[in-house]
Amino acid sequence: MAKVQVFENKKLALGINSLGRIGKLTLWHHINRKYFKEIFVNQGREVGTGLDSIAQTIEKDSTYGLMHKFLYGIKAERIIQIVDERQGKLLIDGIPVTILREARNPADIPWRQHGVEIVVDCTGKFKDPTIASDNKSGSIRGHLHGGAKVVINSSPFKIKNKAVSMPDDAVTLIYGINHTAFDPKKHLVVSAASCTTTGLAHMIKPLLENEETSNILTASMSTIHAVTNTQSVLDSVPKAGEKDLRKKRSILDSIILTSTNAAQALAEVIPEVQSIGFMADSIRIPASTISLIVLNTTFQARGNKQMVVNTKMLNELYSKAAASNPDKLIKFTMEQNVSADLFGVDAAVIIEGQFNHTRTAFINLDIAQIPNLPVEIVKSFPEKIMKVPVVHAKIFGWYDNEYGSYTNRMGDLTVHIHKNLL
Repeated sequence: MAKVQVFENKKLALGINSLGRIGKLTLWHHINRKYFKEIFVNQGREVGTGLDSIAQTIEKDSTYGLMHKFLYGIKAERIIQIVDERQGKLLIDGIPVTILREARNPADIPWRQHGVEIVVDCTGKFKDPTIASDNKSGSIRGHLHGGAKVVINSSPFKIKNKAVSMPDDAVTLIYGINHTAFDPKKHLVVSAASCTTTGLAHMIKPLLENEETSNILTASMSTIHAVTNTQSVLDSVPKAGEKDLRKKRSILDSIILTSTNAAQALAEVIPEVQSIGFMADSIRIPASTISLIVLNTTFQARGNKQMVVNTKMLNELYSKAAASNPDKLIKFTMEQNVSADLFGVDAAVIIEGQFNHTRTAFINLDIAQIPNLPVEIVKSFPEKIMKVPVVHAKIFGWYDNEYGSYTNRMGDLTVHIHKNLL
């Protein structure tokens, strides 16, 4: 009986690499969820003056407040205890949590020794799935060398060598979009994409699943995005090779234009968007969390005006998507929210129905400029300029880029993968 209990404890052990923004909140998520019976967090170095410094780092958060009050309400009492300073053992709301403080390279972290089968890497450093597990600078695959069966990366993959293709055992998955594509016989390294891609994918999916809106002519997105730790609190000097000088400017005082790979990652989880020519950019603002996707889409309008895509139709589409979603990954609201109202809201995206709007117009299409159109066909048209009716739509979606949207969805993905491990 005792041997079975040991096996079960090991099987339900989770590994988290790093206590950064997403790492700490991932720990919060799984403490609250209670699926994993034991959690091992690798920090890879000593922190502050000892385990109490780590405990305070876990417990207190400048964005969400105290862990116990955020998870369980304003009257909740402290739920973190130090059990063993030397061995790095904590007890958080009844869940044993061990802090590992020795190894920085994923290959050197003793996951096998602790019975950890699934690891979530939240460092943001190991993005290239083509780098070998024994690389001296570290690799996402190092966790597999250390004993994990599957590793989930809390950021998009980025292959440095453009001549190398994505390995067959690597896949990008977003819970509620394509998470069922996980194959335990094949996939060893999983990217949970990004916070923006997660929100965007859940905005695009209802459009593609609806007959009236599935034929998207063009689409683009801007995310009004909260700051991240890739930015500087005060102006700083760029490192050698850094191209984005704006990110080295103070996050306290500026609106900063920057790029996002959300469009590329979106195509990996929803292949249909590859034919749209999707564009995306990011505008960083001085806010700790809660971001806003502004999705611009163009649809071809039908001759019958009753069938034209309009604001009412789009809001009904998203309202139905929210009501029919068993996991409540999409929320729809007609309230007049501001970002501060949405801290920690458990949803991939919150559609701002009151601000969505559309406009029907005509584009003048020069038939002669259509590539590969035979000359005789061009001549057969009485008019060389064709007026094509289109509908431009602007759709707004909030998302808590730290806890409520991204961390929770990655937590859902982690549990799904673990349940399906061989």
